[in-house]
Amino acid sequence: MSPYILSSLLLSLGLGTTLTFASYHWLLAWAGLEINTLAIIPLMAKHHHPRAIEATTKYFLTQATAAATLLFAAITNAWLEGQWDITQMTHPLPNTIIIMALALKIGLAPLHSWLPEVLQGLDLNTGLLLSTWQKLAPFALLLQIQPTSPHLTTILGLTSTLVGGWGGMNQTQLRKIMAYSSIAHLGWMVLVLQFAPSLTLLTLLTYIMMTTATFLMLSRGQATNINSLALSWTKTPALACTAPLILLSLAGLPPLTGFMPKWMIILELSNQGLTVTATIAALSALLSLYFYLRISYAITLTISANTTTGASLWRTESNHATVPLALSSTITICLLPLTPGVITLLSL
Repeated sequence: MSPYILSSLLLSLGLGTTLTFASYHWLLAWAGLEINTLAIIPLMAKHHHPRAIEATTKYFLTQATAAATLLFAAITNAWLEGQWDITQMTHPLPNTIIIMALALKIGLAPLHSWLPEVLQGLDLNTGLLLSTWQKLAPFALLLQIQPTSPHLTTILGLTSTLVGGWGGMNQTQLRKIMAYSSIAHLGWMVLVLQFAPSLTLLTLLTYIMMTTATFLMLSRGQATNINSLALSWTKTPALACTAPLILLSLAGLPPLTGFMPKWMIILELSNQGLTVTATIAALSALLSLYFYLRISYAITLTISANTTTGASLWRTESNHATVPLALSSTITICLLPLTPGVITLLSL
């Protein structure tokens, strides 16, 4: 792809997200989401492969459906309440419809089935963009909407954590595993959305850092399935040591960074009297832990099913940028001691 076209698409991607961030009117927010979607479509289809074209088509149809539903809900709210302001979505009917439209847009269960299939058809760099940047604009809208039904976000969150855990258990394709990991993490964010929006934002930012580190790690090793991870020791020995820590941070184990948002969400749910919900969410994290441990095992404790000479690859000079991987890995592993400071900031 031409550098000029790529730059235009990336600038349009940033423009769409920024427009949604800055808007208070539903039409402007909808326009930002549409610019965002149209900008990423050529990036998804830049590899002229049937799987990439299929994934792009599925993504376009899903996002178009979600955007049309969102616009319908906004018009319905304007008709019933006379309000186009995003923060004035007070009528139960358009409020519920718009939350479901945004749930479809980001891939919350039970509206999640498109996400693993789309992510599987993309390359790792575009998959990283889809799993991180594309979540920002819909969440900016979700954070401004106060759900009229307290049970809706709880049901969406618990369903997502359970589906994200169960769905990833029998997968061998790493991009599908990352898709189910995304669904599970989005469930944790939505669980606490109505009680502590700032905690949802913290969880989203932590998830973006951890997912960035994971995708850059997989891209560095050119791994797309679990079996290909057996070559990690011969390709990138240093990264093979760091990879289990990144994955266990995604799983939410102490003393890694990923433990911080899960710990604070369980604490908040318990303070709200939702002990059963917090228990189910914590148990669902064990399902995700299984496939993270499976990947860690493949990286560290297995070797390629080749001869000794066949497994020893030439370590030629790599042209991959190592600074983003090093920075995101450090953040993913080492930020848990800053939890008291984060709690203080959230309480301001």
